[in-house]
Amino acid sequence: MSQLTERMIRAARLDTTLYEEVEADRGAIGQAMAAVIVSSAAAGVGSFPAGGITALFLSLTGALAGWFLWAFIMYIIGTRLLPEPETKSDFGELLRTTGFASSPGVLRIVSALPLLGGIVSLIASAWMLVAMIVAVRQALDYSSTGRAIAVCVIGFIANAIAFFLIAVAPILLAGRAAGA
Repeated sequence: MSQLTERMIRAARLDTTLYEEVEADRGAIGQAMAAVIVSSAAAGVGSFPAGGITALFLSLTGALAGWFLWAFIMYIIGTRLLPEPETKSDFGELLRTTGFASSPGVLRIVSALPLLGGIVSLIASAWMLVAMIVAVRQALDYSSTGRAIAVCVIGFIANAIAFFLIAVAPILLAGRAAGA
């Protein structure tokens, strides 16, 4: 089994030693990016029947941009606003660990299946969130899972606001200007 596949399986199993391993492995950034791409491609393939190639493209580009932005936001929150005394981290550590946290998302490839697809996609999304919490806890050297949850929730909200301002607001404003 390839190292990437083995690491993605361990990440999906919420293996804390995997998250510590990729946190320390500066060379794992390419694998972390590959994990994000594989996961988002699975989601894109799952939504292909409804959205076609556009859905696949948006899934890939959105996932990469979202991963980068969310990791950066969580880095700032986790190291500047909510650090523990033991917290010592850098942006690369957050990128590597959170990239692997997307591993359970490969299950979203079945999202186009009636009924089952929606359930599996929901489970995969929840699983990815739990993996994200584990990844953040390990990367920020937290002893408290609650603090890692807080960083993820605050980071998610900030990421959603940033996404709205960057991607949605300009479209809405352009539509409003065209209608004026």
